[in-house]
Order: sequence, then structure tokens, then C-alpha cells
Amino acid sequence: MLRFEFIDRPTGTCRALFFSLACLLAAGSWAAPAAKQETRPARAATPPAGTPDPEVLLIEVYKELGANNLRAAQEKADRLVEAYPNFRLGHLVRGDLLLMHTRPVKQLGAVDGPEDKLKNLRAEAMVRLRFLRERPDPALVPRVVLQLRDDQKHVLLVDARRSRLFVYANERGQLKFVTDYYVSQGKLGINKLREGDQKTPVGVYYITSHLPGARLPEFYGSGALPINYPNEWDKLNGRGGSGIWLHGTPPDSYSRPPLSSDGCVVLTNPDLHRLTESVEVGKTPVVISESIDFVSKARWESDRGLAARLVDNWRRDVESLVPSRVLANYSRQFKSERGEDLKTWFSKPQQSFRNVKQLKVSLRDNTHFFYPGRDDLIVSTFTQESTVGKNTSSIRKRQYWAKESGQWKIIYELTL
Repeated sequence: MLRFEFIDRPTGTCRALFFSLACLLAAGSWAAPAAKQETRPARAATPPAGTPDPEVLLIEVYKELGANNLRAAQEKADRLVEAYPNFRLGHLVRGDLLLMHTRPVKQLGAVDGPEDKLKNLRAEAMVRLRFLRERPDPALVPRVVLQLRDDQKHVLLVDARRSRLFVYANERGQLKFVTDYYVSQGKLGINKLREGDQKTPVGVYYITSHLPGARLPEFYGSGALPINYPNEWDKLNGRGGSGIWLHGTPPDSYSRPPLSSDGCVVLTNPDLHRLTESVEVGKTPVVISESIDFVSKARWESDRGLAARLVDNWRRDVESLVPSRVLANYSRQFKSERGEDLKTWFSKPQQSFRNVKQLKVSLRDNTHFFYPGRDDLIVSTFTQESTVGKNTSSIRKRQYWAKESGQWKIIYELTL
């Protein structure tokens, strides 16, 4: 956590505070410090291609202000808006700094302007800087992602509460943090239910295509990465709507407020460009959650082992050719992709294996996820190879395991 020191203009007394962003923006008045300002030589503006990320520059502005270096803060704010002329939040902060030379500033956005736009910019500032205090410990891992296939190089995690997208790399089965980006989401938050509700869905999805900006209206910025909403779990639960993308911003805006889309996840154009380089169409998972939980490696390994055991025990039971053993893995509330109940659905494969004496079943390319926001639902996907005599068949299958009265049961299963 950053430590800021402010001097109150009325008293001239220095107070040390440990600020979260809420304190930074809401507590007390900002004013040009009464103490003598540190004098620093003017810096030449850095070309946009060589400048740090604007969020980094914004943080540096506040660090200088917290150290009572108004002039240095002003210089960095000038650099920020020169390098990113369409970064509206940067212009707002710079305007406040200019006002501080003449009078106290009691809140972010003290300049005159439409209140709704100022409110949005304040919300963006709070989300961006609050993340300083909430940045996950690099020693922890996201609990929701339990296992990726070897050929899935990255996974994208959208944390709605933090307005953040995390990128993790898959390195020999282990998750390694790569980077994170500020994002915007639906105007009315998350948990999309129907078309036009202006909410962002929650679930495990996959990138389905890459649409370059040249093929899209300017509103979508430098491009878009559509995801497969609604997925099969959404449809089973009656969730509707479509057209959920990860996309950029129009040319006149560097970024958008945290709650500003009709349901899509919106990044800045430079961030979307960088993100696209790590995305593989049809392979890269996108997990959208209200909040991503980060846990110790030991707990993650334990959860990962649980998911692997559930599926492997199911495999062994299928291989046994004993119907009662196989059925024991399934919930009484089970529904097939065609809406069949367990009895109707289960009778079909049993007919196929009626005369089979020996069956060999192997699984490969497994993936396991906790369903976002739930620790009682695991989504497992794998390729099942079944061998009878000299004949081998292969199918890609997905199972949803729900925890019922302390027991894990398959509540939904489909062939992909």
C-alpha cells in the first residue's frame, strides 16, 4: 500500500495517512501545499510510443501530490495528457492540479462540467487506484482455473468487482501471472439473463473469433474478440442474449467508465492489441466472475486433485461396465443436452455396451474449472477414448459436477 503525506492548508500540519483510493478521493481537501515546493527541471515530453502505461503515469501523479510535490505532479500530468490526448481522466486530473495553484480542491473533478460525466470519471479513478491496494499477491493463484490443456497457452480472467482482466500463462500445467488490464463492463453490472439487460455474463467461455477494427464501426475501436455466450450452461438455465465481445474503444476515448457497456468487456485499444497477441481462437478460455479468488498453491493443488479424481473415478466406473457403478456418479436432478432425465438418457449407452465384455477407457486433454463464484460446481472437459477389441472411438465431452449433500454428482453432461 502506498503511503501519502498531505499538508492541510488551514493548519499547515502534516498528517501521515495510509490511503486506499476512497480515502485519497474522499477524505479532506486537496490544495497546493503550504510548505515550500521542491524545484525540479522541466522534462521534455516523451513520445507516445515510449511512454509508460497511462495508469502508471496517473499513479505517479498522485505519489508526487502525496509527497507535497505539486510542481512535479503537474509535470507528470502534462506528460500524461500529451502522450494520451484522448485520456479524459488524465485531463480531469490535470485540471484539478491547475486549480490547486489558486484554491483548495475538495474532490476529483472540481472543474465545471456535466455531473454525469464527472461522476463516471471519478468512478474510473477510484477503480484504477483502488487496485493498488487490492493487487493480488504474486505467490497466490486464481482458484477458478484448476487445469488447462497443454495446448492452451493462456487463460483470461475478468474480475468485475476490480474492473480488471488478468492474463495467466500455462507453463507445464502451472499458472503464471503475465499482466492485467483495466476493463469496463455492463452498465447494470454482471449476471446477464436476457437480451438488452445491459449486464455482463458470468461463466466459463472461449474466444470464438477475432474481428479486426477495419471490419467494424469505430465504436468497437481496434477490434473485437467474441466469446461463446450463451454457452450450454447458460442455455440450460434459461439465460438469453448474444453478441458478448471483448472489444476496444472509439477514437475519441482512451478508456470508458467501469460500468458503461451494454454487456461487453471493454479494454483500451492498446491493451486490446496486446491481449490479442496472446489469444488463440477456439482455445483461449475467458472466465468472467464477480470476483476472482486467489488462493495458496497448496489449496489450489488440493482443489485440482479433487477435480481430477472425480473424472478419473467416473472413467473407472464406465470401464467396469457395471451400470450401478456408473449411475452412482450422476445426480437425480441430471438433465442431458436434449433435456432428457437420467433414466431415459442412460438407457441408450447401456444398449450399446450390452454385449461388450471388456472396455478400455482413457481420458486426455483435460480441463477443469470451478464455475465462477461457486465452490460447489466444477466444469470438466476432456477427450474420451473408448476401445472395444480393435476398435477405438473418440469424443470430446463436458461434465458439470455439482456438490449435493457433501457428494459430488454429475448434473449435466454433453458431447461437444
